[in-house]
Amino acid sequence: MLEIRPSCEQCDKDLPAHSIDAHICSYECTYCTKCVEDVLLGVCPNCGGGFVPRPVRPSKEWRSGLSSTLQPASSKRKHKPVDVAQHHKFAADLKNIPMEER
Repeated sequence: MLEIRPSCEQCDKDLPAHSIDAHICSYECTYCTKCVEDVLLGVCPNCGGGFVPRPVRPSKEWRSGLSSTLQPASSKRKHKPVDVAQHHKFAADLKNIPMEER
């Protein structure tokens, strides 16, 4: 089950569980749209993979036992801003490789 982290790891912007502005990599590194596009260039600084929109956990219990009220999102913030110049060097070649081929 996804942690659904509460903030952008780069800028520390709040990304509540219902936010459609959150993006994750396959390791669940979490960033806002602006950081993914403008700072990270679509390349995860941790694994080199790409990002997809983070799903929203339903707030209503449509199926028994499954909802954000019964399985709440994480409250643990991870704020690890990257060195932008170093990341742009790292991402220079990767950003041109389709996500599914990295």
